[in-house]
Amino acid sequence: MEMELMMRRIAFMVLFSSFAITSKVEGRLVENFYKLTCPNVESIVKQIVTTKLAQASTTGPALPRLFFHDCLVEGCDASVIISSPNGDAEKDALDNLSLEGDGFDTVTKAKQAVEAVCPGVVSCADILALAARDVIGLVGGPTYNVELGRRDGLVSKASSVEGKLPKANFNLNQLNAMFSQHNLSQTDMIALSGAHTVGFSHCNQFSNRLYSFSPSSPVDPTLDSNYAQHLKSQCPQSNPNPDVVLAFDPQTPSTFDNLYYKDLVSGKGLLSSDQVLFTDPASKSTVVKFANHGNYFNVAFVTAIKKLGRVGVKTGNQGEIRRDCTRFNS
Repeated sequence: MEMELMMRRIAFMVLFSSFAITSKVEGRLVENFYKLTCPNVESIVKQIVTTKLAQASTTGPALPRLFFHDCLVEGCDASVIISSPNGDAEKDALDNLSLEGDGFDTVTKAKQAVEAVCPGVVSCADILALAARDVIGLVGGPTYNVELGRRDGLVSKASSVEGKLPKANFNLNQLNAMFSQHNLSQTDMIALSGAHTVGFSHCNQFSNRLYSFSPSSPVDPTLDSNYAQHLKSQCPQSNPNPDVVLAFDPQTPSTFDNLYYKDLVSGKGLLSSDQVLFTDPASKSTVVKFANHGNYFNVAFVTAIKKLGRVGVKTGNQGEIRRDCTRFNS
């Protein structure tokens, strides 16, 4: 009898241990999540991204930025792609109005292509993560394995965006505070800022650095003087063209490389939040390291964007798998 009871206790402990291990693993993102359910998803998404990039070069910066804006608000759940007839979805928030349409279009087309082969299986959130990875590699950046298993969120509100995304005039402390909320370190933040190597910005995001920086110095003294004059010629103080955009890295604006950091060292950071990464002593050494060693930047970027991709994810039975990335299923 005692032996039988002991065997039952052991069986129960094994069962409980197995359940505990399963519970810990469940809900985590993993590579090859769709190996059995949609084995060709990565090749399908990459083909769509490749085609779209050939049609519109703005796809290069659009997808990583879309991924970043999605993950920092409600987590990486494709909530930024939702369209609302009332104009009150995430994408309608002021901080998201400058997101390129080519990014949204790429994810929507990739979802349609995937649905044709694997209906109701792959989330829009995972498609966005894959598309961001693919376009980074296609424009010269590092490639990496994407952890998958995200589900699509059920909430998308413009009102939830304010205060969740970095501003163009943030200082280092403000940047670190925002990123640390998502378990992203200062090095992660500096590496992710390097995505600006293929990005653009409107004049209103940096014009204060040219005309009204401070009472004693209208022009930001950290700006290279020749660069400041160039920016003024493109963004006049009177009657500026709201459609004008300038590249963060004017030398190789369509190539993912480390010249963004070289520009910071030369006083040619477009936004205050860019230049401060070099002018603040607490972050200067990392910028110099990335400027001098492109491979260090690539490794740090991959580490950072993988960590970004885990922010606030919905897994298991959370959320849903949208049939259309632009709208909730019900």
